[in-house]
Amino acid sequence: MKVYKFGGASVKDAAGIENLKCILSMTKDNLMVVISAMGKTTNGLETVVNQLWEHNNPAAQTALQTIRDYHQTIIRDLGLTLSAKELFPDTILQMPVGTNYDRFYDQIVSLGELASTRIIHAYLVAQGMDAEWLDMTHILRTDSTFREAGVDIPASQEALSRKVGKSLEDASLRVRGERLVYIAQGFIGGTEDGQRTTLGREGSDYTAALVANMLDAESVTIWKDVPGILNADPRLVENTVLIDELSYIEAVELAYSGAQVIHPKTIRPLENKRIPLYVKPFGDPTAAGSIIHATDKKIDVPVYIWRKNQLLITLRAKDFSFMLEESLSHIFDIIHRHRLKVSLIQSSAVTISVCVDNTRYVQDAMNELQSAYRVTYNEGLNLLTIRGTSPDILRQEQEGREVLLTQLTRRTARLVVKR
Repeated sequence: MKVYKFGGASVKDAAGIENLKCILSMTKDNLMVVISAMGKTTNGLETVVNQLWEHNNPAAQTALQTIRDYHQTIIRDLGLTLSAKELFPDTILQMPVGTNYDRFYDQIVSLGELASTRIIHAYLVAQGMDAEWLDMTHILRTDSTFREAGVDIPASQEALSRKVGKSLEDASLRVRGERLVYIAQGFIGGTEDGQRTTLGREGSDYTAALVANMLDAESVTIWKDVPGILNADPRLVENTVLIDELSYIEAVELAYSGAQVIHPKTIRPLENKRIPLYVKPFGDPTAAGSIIHATDKKIDVPVYIWRKNQLLITLRAKDFSFMLEESLSHIFDIIHRHRLKVSLIQSSAVTISVCVDNTRYVQDAMNELQSAYRVTYNEGLNLLTIRGTSPDILRQEQEGREVLLTQLTRRTARLVVKR
């Protein structure tokens, strides 16, 4: 069994889905195919969620119709008879808002993956491919931490084995063809009582890694719209370099720093079973791409990673006392409870500064922090991480920028800069 994962950019139109079918046809291996929502559908569904949350139903209906029209065009171009209105029904607009934004979010946004996999499954079957559609709501068992659900791996493995495991072990159960091809959603799971949950933005990579771990897969391949893992975002930096090989630990460091090519949680399930991860170009499937695996090889070029939309919070005790261990514990308890994503920490005798993703949870966290500390903050920031830095590189990146904070270690520079 191999695991393939296709992101939204790869399945954004009919041509992309036709190319996906060609890639699946290039191997005779059993496949678990994990697929994201099409194009920018998740962003569109977030707009629907936010408009409904603000009780602006006309705006929500307009945003929903835009999503339907987009999917209906793809359905038509593929020659299918599905209805986008059935995939995104009017009942979305009638869902009770309630008081839990994150739960409400997950019930609507998860429809993007369910729709994309329904369409792609129907197309593959119409093209004569033996494929089975799986609903990960009932397979990937999670807790009820909506929008960032924790996965119960033993329960999920049991559910997945009921669907897939026996077929893999018993060739007599392969009633429709010579190999097994499963089409599954990334990003989504479900609680024990059937409520849909999501694993966090870009969580489809994590789904692929979890499924690979549970199935003892031979490998995972993530198909991207780039040649592989590059040393910088080609949209921001010219003359990027392909990194053809890197270790699990290097990959974790890059992902945590904000590299967009893989989700930060992806590596652990793979490293635990030494499953290699390939990142290959969707537009050139025969190209080598990059591999993440067990290796001692070090990255030998500087790597530039931008983490956008950051907020720098600086805390000082109100009585001018030292920020000792008990203060650290209290601060990070608040950060944890409000689900802030910390990207950088720096401390002195009397202050602690944390750089966090600027999300909807930040204001509530700062309100609680202000009850015990003097709080100042700067927003509209980006965090630039340079792995494999040098004095010349650091000078070059600081030139012409307003740098609020610099952090240096032996191999890495981190700059908090005005956007």
